[in-house]
Amino acid sequence: MPAVLVVEDETPLRRIVLLSLARRGYTVAEADSVTTAIEALDAFARPFDVIVLDINLPDQTGWDVLRYLRERAIAPPRVIVMTAVRPAQCRLEEFHPVALLLKPFPIEALVRLIERMLKRPAAAGAQR
Repeated sequence: MPAVLVVEDETPLRRIVLLSLARRGYTVAEADSVTTAIEALDAFARPFDVIVLDINLPDQTGWDVLRYLRERAIAPPRVIVMTAVRPAQCRLEEFHPVALLLKPFPIEALVRLIERMLKRPAAAGAQR
């Protein structure tokens, strides 16, 4: 089953996303900061298929997670950015997330987006 890393510091939202994905059979890992996201990326037995990534985190930004992957020459999985504040266009152009969800959003919209993304093959280098 596909593996999803959910990086979100708001516990209620993170729990709802985790439960919604787990009920559909996804393997789900969670992180509430950049530090715990990096720990999850390093500890997980295989690469994640999707990262659902909040931008405003307590220790750094979600962009720092993507920089970490880039610095280690790890091709990032498909990334869905979720944020309460629209990110600068230069950040979107730099990191090329597959999708951007502005909070609040319906959880079902996120689940459908993940399902559609996983049906399509990842484009080579699409996340760089």
